Amino acid sequence: MNITVWNEFRHEKKNETVKEIYPNGIHEVIADFLQEEGRTVKTATLDEAEHGLTDDVLNNTDVLLWWGHVAHEEVDDEIVKKVQQRVLDGMGLIVLHSGHFSKIFKTLMGTSCDLKWREAGEKERLWVIDPAHPIAEGIGEYFELEHEEMYGEHFDIPAPDELVFMSWFEGGEVFRSGVTYKRGNGKIFYFRPGHETHPTYYNENVQKVIQNAVKWAAPVKRERPVYGNAQPIETIKGE
Repeated sequence: MNITVWNEFRHEKKNETVKEIYPNGIHEVIADFLQEEGRTVKTATLDEAEHGLTDDVLNNTDVLLWWGHVAHEEVDDEIVKKVQQRVLDGMGLIVLHSGHFSKIFKTLMGTSCDLKWREAGEKERLWVIDPAHPIAEGIGEYFELEHEEMYGEHFDIPAPDELVFMSWFEGGEVFRSGVTYKRGNGKIFYFRPGHETHPTYYNENVQKVIQNAVKWAAPVKRERPVYGNAQPIETIKGE
């Protein structure tokens, strides 16, 4: 499996708190725990040529992970179209935390993807809503993050194909924090935790969920359906 971890990589360069937690970037931490035998894990960042997502990289990526926050509008629309097409062709996409506002997620969802938020370093409890789902494998009935940014409903997304996790926050809000979609031949998983000023991606449960999601999102080995005018399979007798 070929995995690409994309990160805009801006906070880590400008914010000392983030730099201390993720000195080499959020993408490097995620790439590190995704390393397994038989996998090739690469990283790509916003300021690289073509945002690191060249045709060669995209065409050889089975699952793409996406983290963005302050620079969504700097992502080139042509790159977004290429990523969208790769998802429709079967590439898996895992959108993390503030990537809910990324161009690619909003394009694939067709909605604003807006929500309520609050930075108060409060407790988040993530409940497993679908215990039979492979993304929840190895996770208990719930797990907790002691300090996280709050995201609250209403989350302006289409009704998910599957709801895997629901979050409760210390301030009282709830949030659909783990949802799946199918678009074309591709599978998409949005996972909420991961605010840059908290060490969320070092948490074993968070890592387990993302590892499971990568396996789940791996492409199905088949061609896309053929669309447009079609010749009959059977003989049409007519009237």
